[in-house]
Amino acid sequence: MVTSTEAPDDMSTRDVDVVSEDDTHEVTDGRLLRRKRNREAVVDALLELYRTGNLRPSTEEIAARSGLSPRSLFRYFDDVDDLTRTAIARVEHQALTLVPIDTNPDADLVVKAKAVADQRFRLFDVVGHAAAVSRLRSPFQPILAAELARNRAFLRKQIGSLFAPELAALGTARADTALAAADVLCSFESYVLLVQDQKLRPADAKAAMVDGLTALFAPRR
Repeated sequence: MVTSTEAPDDMSTRDVDVVSEDDTHEVTDGRLLRRKRNREAVVDALLELYRTGNLRPSTEEIAARSGLSPRSLFRYFDDVDDLTRTAIARVEHQALTLVPIDTNPDADLVVKAKAVADQRFRLFDVVGHAAAVSRLRSPFQPILAAELARNRAFLRKQIGSLFAPELAALGTARADTALAAADVLCSFESYVLLVQDQKLRPADAKAAMVDGLTALFAPRR
C-alpha cells in the first residue's frame, strides 16, 4: 500500500523523468535546426559567390561569406565536392518549373522554335552560374559528370519530341544530323556564346536561336 507521503515522491520522480526526455528532445531538435540552418547558410554563401563570378571560391571565402569558421564548414559537408553538388542540386531543384516547353509537337514550326528559345533562356538565366560550375568541375567529379550527362540527354530528348513531325519528314539520316545540330544550338554553351562572348542582346540572341531551328527543320525544296 502506498501512503500519502510516498505518492508525491513517486509522482515527482516520474515528472523528472518526463522533463528530462523533453529536455533531451529540445536539445536534439535545437542541434538539428542549427545544423540545417548552418548548412543552408554555407550553400547560400557559395551560390552568392558564384553569382558574383567567383566560380572557384576558397574555403576561407565561403566561410567568410557564410559567417562560419573555415574548419566548421566540414561539420556540415564531407568535402568541397559534396558542398558543390549540394549547391548545384539546389539551383536545379529551384529551376524545375522552368523545364517544360510551352507548346506541343502539332504547333507551327516557328511557334515551336520561339517556345524553345524562350524556355532555354529562362532556364539558363536562372541556372547559369551553377551550370558553369558543373561544367568546370565535372571532369574531376564523376557524380557531377553523370548528372550533367543526364541533364543534356533530357534537353536533347525535349528537342527530339517537340520537333518529331519535322524530324520524321527529313528521313533518318538527315534527322540524326538535324537533331544533333539543334541540340547544340539550344545548349547552355550556345547560350553563353550568344550572350556573353558575342554580347548579343537577349532578344537578338533568341532570334538567332529561332532562325537556326527554323532553318534546320524547315521542309527542303
